[in-house]
Amino acid sequence: MRLVRIFGGAAALLLLPVAACSSGPSEDEVAGAFLNAVAAGDAAEAARLTDDPAAARSALEAVHRGLDPESAAAQIQEVTEDEQGAPVARFDWTWNFGPGKEWRYPSGLRLVEGEQGPEVHWSPSVVHPDLRRGQVPVFAEQPPQPPPVLDRDGNELMQPAELVTVSLQPAEAGDLDAVAGQLGDALSGVDPAINRESILEGARQAPPGQPYTAVTLRPDDYAQVQEDIQDLPGVRLGGNTRLIAPERGFGDQVLSGVASRVDEQVQRNAGWRVYVAGRDGAEVEQLHQVAQRPVPPTQVTLSEQAQQAAEDALDPVETPAMLVAVRPSTGGLVAVAQNDPADAQGPVALTGQYPPGSTFKIATAAAALQSGRVDAGTPVECPPRKEFDGRVLPNADEFDLGTVPLHTAFAESCNTSFAQLAVDMPAGDLTRAAGQLGIGADFEMPGATTITGQAPEADTTVQRAENGIGQGEVLASPFGMALATAAVAEGRMPVPSLIRGEHTGTQPPPEPLPGPVLDQLRSMMREVVTSGTGSVLSGSGEVVGKTGTAQFGDGTRAHGWFAGYREDVAFAVLTTDSEESAPALQAAQRFLEGT
Repeated sequence: MRLVRIFGGAAALLLLPVAACSSGPSEDEVAGAFLNAVAAGDAAEAARLTDDPAAARSALEAVHRGLDPESAAAQIQEVTEDEQGAPVARFDWTWNFGPGKEWRYPSGLRLVEGEQGPEVHWSPSVVHPDLRRGQVPVFAEQPPQPPPVLDRDGNELMQPAELVTVSLQPAEAGDLDAVAGQLGDALSGVDPAINRESILEGARQAPPGQPYTAVTLRPDDYAQVQEDIQDLPGVRLGGNTRLIAPERGFGDQVLSGVASRVDEQVQRNAGWRVYVAGRDGAEVEQLHQVAQRPVPPTQVTLSEQAQQAAEDALDPVETPAMLVAVRPSTGGLVAVAQNDPADAQGPVALTGQYPPGSTFKIATAAAALQSGRVDAGTPVECPPRKEFDGRVLPNADEFDLGTVPLHTAFAESCNTSFAQLAVDMPAGDLTRAAGQLGIGADFEMPGATTITGQAPEADTTVQRAENGIGQGEVLASPFGMALATAAVAEGRMPVPSLIRGEHTGTQPPPEPLPGPVLDQLRSMMREVVTSGTGSVLSGSGEVVGKTGTAQFGDGTRAHGWFAGYREDVAFAVLTTDSEESAPALQAAQRFLEGT
């Protein structure tokens, strides 16, 4: 047996020794070199070894365009002679189109004597026995219909739809400025960011000879602009089936990851076939087929009602705003929402890193209570400002409570009290308590990328004081703070999930907060709502939580936070650059009213 193998374009020719020596290549070597070149996609080299180089090269180039394999291999089984005494090589072709997509079949070639020695007699049957001149084998995938994405209650969150891709080929546009202007005017009604200038800029940056993709339109959007764009010179329209939410923008930052996961399932279950195309491109016959496998609907942990409530809660906020809700009992994400200004920054609800401000006093309180040095009723000082090694930390508007129980300092969000608590405890205590709440945990959650945040150990007194009030080096995402409040609600950090039936990878979960600590912490967080800084939510049911205002930049600007839970829904709201926590509280109130 003689073996010719190609993997990833790298060729290796293995032949048995030739019995007789000659000055030129043997018939075995020519056959092997030819197959080696064909499999490698080197049509010029393969054609050089034939008796009709021009026809062979043209045909073999078309074969590789039609099949476009990831790799190919030819295994020679024997070299014999035909009835006329001409050498004939029998071999098996293997075309690899990706994982699980291999096409194998036998073929053969005949060698003739040329002026320079043996040559392969060119015939399309070398590629496949049923191939004739002017015909090309074509590989085509047949993916199954994308299944719908269902929420936890079986409601449809995403469904397959035929989208239309609008591209512009500058070389075919003629008056490019005029076409870009007409196209921009039509598409601006769908996406205000698209205009004549953006299209011209995109067309200039497109590779030479390549079209510029201006937008992909939903069916209802395409219907609005179809008459205005379909006959514009240089404009090309293409269709593809993709999963979309019923409303544009609904859950984009989380559902896009789910859709990508579904796409992977669709590709794994795709059928495929190889057919023969004639000179006109029409199908002549089918050579091979593997049936597609249906993909069942994908169910996620999200709630359509909660997601809509979260979207509606953030719409009135002018600055970038985010909301993440988690079910403490299971860890399932309930809602992930962002308003348009936040969407422009990416999936920041799940991965953005912001100073959590006073919401982080949940961790500081947990650390202090675990130390045994204080409890919820321990008197603590709450002066209007306090100096730590030269760094003065004030309360908001420098309010002064005097000496009050710890639970009151927490409910009123006294910076000076909690900065002092952090300074008085070992550096690792705050980091450990934050970890018990999930801040700093890493997850590999199918369907979404998440970052919880960080709470590093502080090296200096100033750093400990700042970290204790959620400033300094402490950072968190809305996802991270939602997870932290879920840990308080459930008594342990839940492992988050998004897609039903898919496992989230994580390191071993942290030890839970002790029961007595949890009881006091929950009571303190409830007091925030009943009579403290979060009292605007006092009419929204049994809400437990913590407000936060977090300075950033030069310290003159601030984000607003609220993190809390009601029953089996823990959530965090962040309104960036909002100066205070009031907008976050108002968004939380709207969310709770809608769920």
